[in-house]
Amino acid sequence: MKKYLDSSLSALERAEALVAEMTIDEAASQLRYNAPAIERLGVPAYNWWNEGIHGLARSGIATMFPQAIGLAAMFDTDLVGQVADITATEARAKFNAYQRLGDRDIYKGLTLWAPNINIFRDPRWGRGHETYGEDPYLTAENGKAFVKGLQGDGRVMKAAACAKHFAVHSGPEALRHSFDARATPKDMEETYLYAFGELVRDAHVEAVMGAYNRVNGEPACASEFLMGKLREWDFDGHFVSDCWAIQDFHMNHMVTASPVESAAMALKAGCDVNCGCTYVNLLAALNDGLITEKDIRRSCVKLMRTRMRLGMFDEHTEFDDIPYTVVACAENKAVSLKCAERSMVLLKNNGILPLVESKLSTIAVIGPNADSRAALEGNYCGTADKYVTFLDGIRERFSGRVIYAEGCHLYKDRSSVLAQAGDRYAEAVAAAECADLVVLCLGLDATIEGEEGDTGNEFSSGDKNDLRLPESQRILTERIAAFGKPTVIVCAAGSSINTEADPDALIHVWYPGSEGGTALAEILFGDVSPSGKLPVTFCESADSLPDFTDYSMKGRTYRYTRENVLYPFGYGLTYGAVRVTGLEYRDGKAIVTAENSGAPTEDVIELYLKDYSVQAVPNAALCGFKRVSFGSGETVTVEIPLAQKAFTAVDESGKRAVFGRRFTLYAGTHQPDELSGRLSGTSCVSVDIEL
Repeated sequence: MKKYLDSSLSALERAEALVAEMTIDEAASQLRYNAPAIERLGVPAYNWWNEGIHGLARSGIATMFPQAIGLAAMFDTDLVGQVADITATEARAKFNAYQRLGDRDIYKGLTLWAPNINIFRDPRWGRGHETYGEDPYLTAENGKAFVKGLQGDGRVMKAAACAKHFAVHSGPEALRHSFDARATPKDMEETYLYAFGELVRDAHVEAVMGAYNRVNGEPACASEFLMGKLREWDFDGHFVSDCWAIQDFHMNHMVTASPVESAAMALKAGCDVNCGCTYVNLLAALNDGLITEKDIRRSCVKLMRTRMRLGMFDEHTEFDDIPYTVVACAENKAVSLKCAERSMVLLKNNGILPLVESKLSTIAVIGPNADSRAALEGNYCGTADKYVTFLDGIRERFSGRVIYAEGCHLYKDRSSVLAQAGDRYAEAVAAAECADLVVLCLGLDATIEGEEGDTGNEFSSGDKNDLRLPESQRILTERIAAFGKPTVIVCAAGSSINTEADPDALIHVWYPGSEGGTALAEILFGDVSPSGKLPVTFCESADSLPDFTDYSMKGRTYRYTRENVLYPFGYGLTYGAVRVTGLEYRDGKAIVTAENSGAPTEDVIELYLKDYSVQAVPNAALCGFKRVSFGSGETVTVEIPLAQKAFTAVDESGKRAVFGRRFTLYAGTHQPDELSGRLSGTSCVSVDIEL
């Protein structure tokens, strides 16, 4: 038996043995994302590129979960871990089938380039909905849960996770191939690197993907500073470039003069696999003396080690018998529905919700997102075997008459090319006239809010120019509001939106996955209480935001500002009436008592810590949370651990330490700011802590 086939040896020993038998040409070929077969050694072709931030993506049918920002809104890491586990299971099921049928194409492997743990620092960024929001702690907790769920704890990894995009990457999309993100040592350690460090050290993420941009002058995929951080954290996986990012070295960043130099620079820095085509120049770089054979073999060993860890050279693994029938099965879609239910955020309710069905005979469901599959999907998504749009969900749940009208195009001034502008407004008003209630389904989708190159470039290469709805929808909203019917606005978007409206109720549903319409209907009619919380601050206006290209955290996110806030981070209403009544801190744990005087509901107990040292962030910062189920009239006591890291701060030099001695710990169903208290009608309780 060849040594690399001996499963009793470590993955590293087997990888070293395999690479030792490769010629240098063969080893170099394995550093491309579409690695060819080495038939003489029994190494099958392998494509490293697969996606799965909210379900297995781009590989046909799969369970479609809410987009990542919606998963973050659940404030439920156990459920995020379950999502990742299902994603890995379906990836394995498809991999097993594809291998048997000889299909080794893109999006069919076990290395999933997920999660995206960039910080959603600016609400204009089009890719923000791929992330877990604006808070480093919330991002890290969700990211760790996702990685552990994806990779599993078996003898071999179920699937390999990848923390992306390392680092300091959050727009503008139009500039990403040439942009130099400048960040202070404090902002780097405190905000931009925090989640990456947590995923490497605690979750042992198998891969890290570099970003397109430069970071303080260095291209992210060949940054000595960033690669040094990975060494500092004892990273034990492989590094992959973002797709075609290495060609930016010579084409846009102008830090090298040729593809050969770019390939050499990336490899020498520690980029092991190139998503793109620049590594076809590795042998030329070798011949020019820019790299050594050792450089090539070192990276090849790391890649083969990952394949060994995935069991690709084992005679049999515990995952080889996962049947194809688990893909999009009823049990998995039930989890998607649960996620959608927990992710939707009730921002406003004057008492109209939940709807009393017996008092309604006709509902008008109006708007460009009412019957839209795209409004369920987000980006980097798979294909659901069935989609329940918002219109579908309401039709299936409501026993009365449902009248539908598109209302307007998502962003254009007309729906029919040959029609005059505003060609759907009259139909919408006519529908509203006939109804007892209007459900107005507005927002965006990933064709206009997303990644540069994937969108229609209607909003600055996927970014948003402002935080308002497209003009066509603003006009529709005004027309419906003027009619005076009771109205619930349902906004599907992956980011902060100011609808500039005053409806009876406002629900932000993100991109809620294939079961989104069912979840919405359940919430509207009170079958399920809404319980999601905002993982990002909803701002009033883009005009008051710092410059998009400014990567300083000053004036950004709830930790640094209370200005320009429409709805605060951590805010979200329920049909219950939960309030925290007691808080103790002992032995590293918060003991929180909360009571519900309203309808049965789930709610999230949130902990925030205010550090009074000069090195700390200006406002109290999230340091713990727990989703809790409450019966009507029920009082619950829960324990929530606080990591010692919660008491640390970061100074201007980037040093993290415990600087403060005096802290205040807050507990509530929202953060301890005046606006959250006013909107929710409840306050946080607090205890002072001295170290």
